[in-house]
Amino acid sequence: MSISAKDVKKLRDLTGAGMMDCKKALVETDGDVDAAVEYLQVKGMAKAKKKAGRTAAQGLVSVWTNADATAAALVEVNSETDFVARNEQFISFVDTVTTALGEAGVENIEAAESVKIDGKDLETVVQEQIATIGENIKVRRVHRFEANDGFVGTYIHHGSQVGVLVAVSGEKNDTTEEFARDIAMHVAAMKPAYLTPEDVSEEAAEKQAGIFHAQLIEEGKPEKIIPRIMEGKMKKWRNESSLLEQAFVKDTDLTVRQHQDQVGDVKLTGFVRFEVGEGIEKDEANLADEVAAALKG
Repeated sequence: MSISAKDVKKLRDLTGAGMMDCKKALVETDGDVDAAVEYLQVKGMAKAKKKAGRTAAQGLVSVWTNADATAAALVEVNSETDFVARNEQFISFVDTVTTALGEAGVENIEAAESVKIDGKDLETVVQEQIATIGENIKVRRVHRFEANDGFVGTYIHHGSQVGVLVAVSGEKNDTTEEFARDIAMHVAAMKPAYLTPEDVSEEAAEKQAGIFHAQLIEEGKPEKIIPRIMEGKMKKWRNESSLLEQAFVKDTDLTVRQHQDQVGDVKLTGFVRFEVGEGIEKDEANLADEVAAALKG
């Protein structure tokens, strides 16, 4: 039967599916628009399930804060390609998810599963986006800070590839707000792993000590002086890994701790830094295999 362009456009407006998919759906349902909507939903969700297994290492980080900045949430949502990450629909989806998780008080990704968005659970909303956008999408992680005796500073780096939350105790005013934002920008640039040297885990310290010891052996250092050298190296490494002991990026003559003391009446109590795709093992595609698969359809 003949399918009109008007019906194709109507179906596209209703579903967001591609023009050719809409035309095929109308052909399969004898021009019944309602049936075509259901057809696309069924087909789209089936495809979405298949796409959900593909690696998603691109995407965006986004932040939500409440009115007085006493609570904030940092969220990472992944896509397969940078092209989709720049898509207005994906950006809007990330904003919607971030707001929903922030307002729901979600503290981790496990708790996010029960959050409702427009009456649907998060998994359903994600699957619908996969079906519409055509790539695997994953709400990967969320971190929340609540600072009852202070506030939370935030920073999203250009391109929304890096996001930071900084929890601060103390009164919120122009000076302390500037301090929190400066520290959040510092965290984005310098990537500290810990707040203080005392926070360094034993596991991490043992691993780093093993690396230093192997390096010193390789350099031919006498075994009897290695412990003394190791002591200095480990102290330096702990300081460089810790936010408060790092050189402050806006004034490298000061550590972050010294800058905090200069500002006064404010204390850093925690931070978190998300960078899109960090820690995800990327798929190494074989070009020949991809071309062969494309030729096979």
